[in-house]
Amino acid sequence: MADTGLRLAALERRPLTDALAHAGEVAQARIGFALSALDGAVPEAMLYAVKGGKALRAFLALESARLHDINPAKAAGAAAAIECIHAYSLVHDDMPCMDDDDTRRGQPTVHRKWDEATAVLAGDGLQALAFELLVQAECSPRAKMNLVVSLAHAAGVRGMVGGQAADIAAESAAVPLDLDQIMALQAGKTGALITWSALVGPRMAEAEREPLTIYGEALGLAFQIADDILDETGDAAVVGKAVGKDAAAGKATFVSLLGLDGAKRRASQLVDDACDALSPYGEDAETLKEAARFVIARTH
Repeated sequence: MADTGLRLAALERRPLTDALAHAGEVAQARIGFALSALDGAVPEAMLYAVKGGKALRAFLALESARLHDINPAKAAGAAAAIECIHAYSLVHDDMPCMDDDDTRRGQPTVHRKWDEATAVLAGDGLQALAFELLVQAECSPRAKMNLVVSLAHAAGVRGMVGGQAADIAAESAAVPLDLDQIMALQAGKTGALITWSALVGPRMAEAEREPLTIYGEALGLAFQIADDILDETGDAAVVGKAVGKDAAAGKATFVSLLGLDGAKRRASQLVDDACDALSPYGEDAETLKEAARFVIARTH
């Protein structure tokens, strides 16, 4: 009976701070359990890489499930999977061949704490583990296949990897990217995984996806604009990683193209768009609206 009560309570809407913390705990518990029988530097580095983040993507997965009357416990595998993919991308992104960062989330990056080979393997391990965890989502075989294929697309050359490749190419391009090109690049690099997370619920429920697709795409773009603003104005000690790198490298960003005030206005409009898209869900979507507002108000 106690377990039933917990499962029923899980369907109630949580305040954003509690929901983010809960999502992080759920994802890390699943990942920790999956790695608990393994020894060595690589599993240790994998666990290290998933700790300390905002767990926004895991939150979106669990909250979109709740919004579709799916107990978040059934979506825990999906929440853990997306945190694995996100963490793997950061481990590789921080390496000398990419962004060459020494700190992440206020701690040494994986390749600094261990070495480059361990960082590569930890990232590879997290990517593989993501799909192992994803098949633990409790839904129909058809819905599960949709989750797996769509995550492969969102994480691969059609999404995150493709966006990252375009970002690297832009650094040496003779002509800086324009606003439309930056938006397309970031829709892959940052937005694809955020949108996928927001669609976990309707995919598991085999329900209408359009409202949360619009929400996820707007949220992903607002998130990246906020990142660009933090790179321009943030404090490295608060942000948890180096700042000012984009301007120093002469990269085209939302701030360089729109100006600081213009970037803030664009992010605010995207948040309004994201919240408007949730109107079919009424008050039940208030936590997702809070998340959209949080994305552009955060300091790290």
